[in-house]
Amino acid sequence: MSDSGQQWVDSVFHTLTPEQKIGQFFMVATFSNRHDNHYQYIEHLIQTNHIGGLIFFQGGPYRQAILTNRYQAASKVPLLIGIDGEWGLGMRLDSTMNFPKQMSLGAIRNNELIYRMGAEIGRQCQRLGIHINFAPVSDINSNPANPVIGVRSFGESKENVALKASAYMRGLQQTRVIATAKHFPGHGDTNADSHHTLPTVSRSSEQMRDIDLYPFRKLIADSLMGVVTGHLHVPVMDNTPALAATLSEKIVTELLKKELGFRGLVFTDAMNMGGISRSPKAMDVNLRALIAGNDILLYPENVREATLNILNAVQQGVITQEFIDEKVKKILRAKYWAGLHHYKPISLAGLSAELNSPEAQLLKQELCEQSVTVIDNKKDLLPLKQLDTLKLASVAIGAEPGNVFQKTLTQYAPFQTLAYPEKPVSEADLSHIVAQLTEANTVVVSFHRMSESALRKYGITKPSLDLITRLKQQGKKVIVTAFGSPYSLPQFAAADALICAYQELDDMQRVVPQVLFGGLGAKGMLPISTGDLKVGLGHTLNPEGRLSTGSPESVGMKTTVLNQIDAIAQGAVKNHVVPGCEILVARKGKIVYSKNFGALTYAAGAEKVTDETLYDLASLTKVLATLQSVMILYDRKQIDLTQKASLYLPELRNTNKQNITLQDLLWHQSGMVSFYPTTWDRTRLPGGGLKAEYYGAVRDSLHTLQIAPTLWGVPALKDSVWKWVVQSPMSRKTDESGKPAFVYSDLNFLTLQKIVERVSKQPLDKFVTENVYKPLGLHQLGFTPLQRLPNPQCAPTEQDTYYRNQLLVGTVHDQMAAVQGGISGHAGLFGNARDIATLLQMNLQKGVYGDERIFQPMTVPYFTQTLSNRSHRALGWDKPNPESASSVYMAQQASARSFGHTGFTGNVVWVDPDQDLIFVFLSNRIYPTAGNNSINTTKLRRRIHEVIYSAIQ
Repeated sequence: MSDSGQQWVDSVFHTLTPEQKIGQFFMVATFSNRHDNHYQYIEHLIQTNHIGGLIFFQGGPYRQAILTNRYQAASKVPLLIGIDGEWGLGMRLDSTMNFPKQMSLGAIRNNELIYRMGAEIGRQCQRLGIHINFAPVSDINSNPANPVIGVRSFGESKENVALKASAYMRGLQQTRVIATAKHFPGHGDTNADSHHTLPTVSRSSEQMRDIDLYPFRKLIADSLMGVVTGHLHVPVMDNTPALAATLSEKIVTELLKKELGFRGLVFTDAMNMGGISRSPKAMDVNLRALIAGNDILLYPENVREATLNILNAVQQGVITQEFIDEKVKKILRAKYWAGLHHYKPISLAGLSAELNSPEAQLLKQELCEQSVTVIDNKKDLLPLKQLDTLKLASVAIGAEPGNVFQKTLTQYAPFQTLAYPEKPVSEADLSHIVAQLTEANTVVVSFHRMSESALRKYGITKPSLDLITRLKQQGKKVIVTAFGSPYSLPQFAAADALICAYQELDDMQRVVPQVLFGGLGAKGMLPISTGDLKVGLGHTLNPEGRLSTGSPESVGMKTTVLNQIDAIAQGAVKNHVVPGCEILVARKGKIVYSKNFGALTYAAGAEKVTDETLYDLASLTKVLATLQSVMILYDRKQIDLTQKASLYLPELRNTNKQNITLQDLLWHQSGMVSFYPTTWDRTRLPGGGLKAEYYGAVRDSLHTLQIAPTLWGVPALKDSVWKWVVQSPMSRKTDESGKPAFVYSDLNFLTLQKIVERVSKQPLDKFVTENVYKPLGLHQLGFTPLQRLPNPQCAPTEQDTYYRNQLLVGTVHDQMAAVQGGISGHAGLFGNARDIATLLQMNLQKGVYGDERIFQPMTVPYFTQTLSNRSHRALGWDKPNPESASSVYMAQQASARSFGHTGFTGNVVWVDPDQDLIFVFLSNRIYPTAGNNSINTTKLRRRIHEVIYSAIQ
């Protein structure tokens, strides 16, 4: 210790009365969720009994900070504040963070992550004025039936426990928070709970020294500052009947201090626990604990009586004043080290945000990602491949419908989801579940709300296990995920793939689906042995290039900046720019921002936008359906972009369109007019209303094309539309050389649709679904949602008062697409942000996604270049162009290689290969009228895009 430190210790020490010295030994339990009489009682103990410290239990961070400031102000000597935060402040305090428990951490191979967690918990303790964390648990859980340690331990390997406990300790102490190894000399091989009784450790001396003491020995050699003694009876170390180690001089002084050389603070475990209160009371247990060698008494029950006992013991010569003084100086040295010589009150400003920082959330996510352990993977079933061949179902046992796990699964592929909050207990329950799974060939069975107790069979019912067997007998593949104790795993041996996720944290529930589908890899190892499964087991899975979710910080972006989007979107909803919207940002293969704002309409109480909301994508159809199909045919060498469209569509020969090439159509330089209202106007009566030869109010054998929710058309309409497009006039707009100039035209993509359909001999919707969407696992993206999906949640578009005379919900807004039954090359696609992001990610990854190669490696780069001297566009894609309208919806920071598209209904997608960045914005800005152009006048999409770029560090 420095000279100045010693001076501070001496100066404080010399001001203390005998009673005030003894007060330093007491660390009293306190709470921040009690009534004022409790707070006054603690203040009384500080002022009257001069206690040296407090250990906070339940409450909340603001209340605790206020009380800490109050208590510190009342104390003559600054108080040591402690907390029992083994997995973070959230173990005790509401609205603070829970990191994974130590058994989960025991599965992580990279101990640097444990160090970082220790440092982060230390930072949070510091911010809340806490100087001691009663962690890490350094017990080796060698008894699977241990009722008190269990998942609080890093596992059964002494080396793994020692390394991880040491990493956690160093992280805490690097932030000037005292770490304490507990429960000395080792609570891992007990079958009783020391909170209620005194467990006996029946180990041999060799086992205790070789196994249980191993982590303590390593931590002491690695600068450990605190040890908590356990309420355990260890006969091989002290055979005094029913004596807890806490009260044993042989264990605390002879073994811990002398033999192991520990010089730090020794804390008793809580003195109100059953394991100590059952000890002989010939002498006050607090005094006995001090004599045994402890320095600080945790949770003492009667401070005044204990103080008098200790004072009497000094006067009667049972202990010396030097014995007291040495301990007091030791405590004061610890207070100096923890920074209490320049104590400052805790600032309340920004407390919640600083205790729940984006960096801490990222770390928690990383810990979950690294802990998930693949126990079995028969025939390399995982990660799941060939999604278009799988019929997937998920059965969540012990979970509510809409749980995080199943919601995340459905982001990767279509799933039949069944959730059973009440676990099956009978044959009838089992038969009911099995009967619903007839269609599935692969079933994910997840176990939730598990118990940590072997006596309770880990919360698993027999019918739940029989379900696995029954499904296997039907020839289905079964993947089991256990969100609970690894000791439960032998029961799931029949599964084709088995994953241990240790805990039911939301982060864990998000990680496992990403592992199943190859969005994330798996690296975890089993921290214990159980049944035939040995410690260290864990199959490594590599990521397969599918989207995963992550924090902005994990991909070099800033959460605080990205969250500025919230206010922009909320403002847009409030000002009726859009009723609602979906916004998604992905970078480096991770979705880092995905939020929904507003509702489907402006009406009070209207249905809120969710991840499942489907938007009319309007002209995004051009790039997300037609262009993808063109690229497939280009790859297969079934079309030549330099050829004339009339080669594939003979009806164009000898017309004003006979010389248009496929390139011209993709670049919008074909000379075709921008749009052609005659295609649908011809089906109206001159005075209003619709011609009966084309339309009917219900679907019947004559009317099979759905034009609007309650309007159907005859199939011949499609042929009529195409005939009218072939006959349409050409634009007179030309460039300097007299060639057709750039004119953005829907007719170009309607013509490309016809080429795709002629060459592939399939309708556009079927072709793109089979060749692109299904292999990628996309099940929301597609045409005609009302006919394709059971209960689509479609955002309404316009209240059409001119043509269809009804509110359009789930049928395409674009009139020319509508008269073709909602399937057209330029419009008609419906989708949500997640499916679109997946498709764009495949394009960003040059045509590959997961195990599927959709395009050849050079196809996307070729189609996203600007190659024409008459058009600023790439082949189908829009490109940055200062002179075009793109300045309304696209950030200037977008690179020259970036590409994207917009949709009339209020959408934009933009991909930037230079930044490995995807932006998706979906809305129904034309509800209730297409006259609402605020999305452009307010530059809503551009402002959001600019925030995204400014978030990149």
